[in-house]
Amino acid sequence: MTRSAWLSLALIGFLAVLAARQWVVAAGEPAPRPAGDAPQAAAGPTLTVPPGRPTPTPIPTREPLPQGTLVTYIVQPGDSLAALAARFHTTTEDIRAANPHAHLGLTTLAPGLELQIPYYYMPTWGSAFKILPDPLFVYGPAVPDMDLEAFVAQYPGWLKDYSGYAADKERTGVDMLLHVARNYSVSPYLLLALLEYQAGALSQPDYPGHHMLGFEGYETKGLYLQLSAAANLLNHGYYAWRMGRVEPWVLDDGTEVRPDPWLNAATVALQRYFAARLPARVYRQAIAPQGFFRTYATLFGDPWNPPPPPHIPGDLTQPPLLLPIPDNRAWSYSGGPHPGWGDQLWPWSAVDFAPPDVRGCAVSRQWAIAEADGLVVRSDEGILVLDLDGDGDERTGWVIFHLHLSDRLPAGTWVRAGDPLGRPSCEGGRATGSHVHLARKYNGEWMDPAGPVPWIMEGWQVLPGPEPYTGWMRRGGQYVRACECGSPDTLIRALRGGPPTTSTPEDDR
Repeated sequence: MTRSAWLSLALIGFLAVLAARQWVVAAGEPAPRPAGDAPQAAAGPTLTVPPGRPTPTPIPTREPLPQGTLVTYIVQPGDSLAALAARFHTTTEDIRAANPHAHLGLTTLAPGLELQIPYYYMPTWGSAFKILPDPLFVYGPAVPDMDLEAFVAQYPGWLKDYSGYAADKERTGVDMLLHVARNYSVSPYLLLALLEYQAGALSQPDYPGHHMLGFEGYETKGLYLQLSAAANLLNHGYYAWRMGRVEPWVLDDGTEVRPDPWLNAATVALQRYFAARLPARVYRQAIAPQGFFRTYATLFGDPWNPPPPPHIPGDLTQPPLLLPIPDNRAWSYSGGPHPGWGDQLWPWSAVDFAPPDVRGCAVSRQWAIAEADGLVVRSDEGILVLDLDGDGDERTGWVIFHLHLSDRLPAGTWVRAGDPLGRPSCEGGRATGSHVHLARKYNGEWMDPAGPVPWIMEGWQVLPGPEPYTGWMRRGGQYVRACECGSPDTLIRALRGGPPTTSTPEDDR
């Protein structure tokens, strides 16, 4: 019997237990919460773990050791020296001094490397229980192929019968989930487990209302927009931790929580998500071994046994890339680092370039070009994804995600660096004018240019500003600022084989 079939049969055996769980969620808006309490729906079902399934390891305790005491830390995928220093409230220089013989590299650290790190205890550190490995958070190579429509159809929950209009067409609930997972690059299994935990998507036949994940308001009404809001918030927590942005949160009972510095990014993302969605008592249950972890493990197996292979290696480097600008053309650097998909929150993994030959949302006469050799693996809804390893799977290796392209090449097309991909437009999402939006991913993880792997195109390095859409491009001593104004100081000319120059819009008409 296959693993997926065994898991399906195992979960069917729990449906009687799950069905007994009463969900208290009103249609439309979530039910009001009494002070210090919460509706049962927020906590999710209590699942019975079958024999041989996950047995969580004891949660570590942190002792108030003398400040500066060296403690052991095992590097996790995607860790960088700067992020570790921020998480442990120390400096990169002190970590280097404590590990004189360790190879600390220039970009990412090697998973499994044992380091000694100065310890500065903080009494507000939260739970040290790890919920989910990072490779199972992103939509990367560790996420297995499975027919999710067939998987969901086995259960009596409301999701199997859900359908509606989303992203310009009629979709099933599972199709909505997969669409969100692909565009936000968040595992669909994580999102499905979240829907079951919060809204009984597999176990409860009755539809819990249009705000089943608790995001209120008309702008998040319905499954697709609820999932989009959840994926956006989850990504924010994941990449904030990845970048060393250690942001405490305050629960509704006044407790301040700082993430335990040994945690991985996926666990911090889930902790932050539940802290924002649930009352304090229910939050503590959700992040414990008997909370969301148990729901995920019952559906898909223990995520830590065995742990998935690391998806981010040590010393990760970006391959050589061209600018998306045709040769001997000058385009405006119209948007500095901002979200690759979603609104305002981290990661700021994308930048924008606009040709000067159009105004408003007219389709440009110029072509955005391929930044490297690769295979077009997705081409729809203004999106073109270029797979640089050519294996046909956007979950693996380096990919360049493009948005707002019209007249795109079809999926399955092999291109060489410099070949045309599509014409900048406003197609595929909100835009104030025609441009191409592009972002990097590696093994499903968005690559923020402020992180350890710099974003360089033909010698131009992307430098973030203090707010989304601000920043600069730098090559040597030359700086070009990001601005949608289209002024001369925002223009970059792609002059292959020659020195970079800038020009006015009139030069390119």
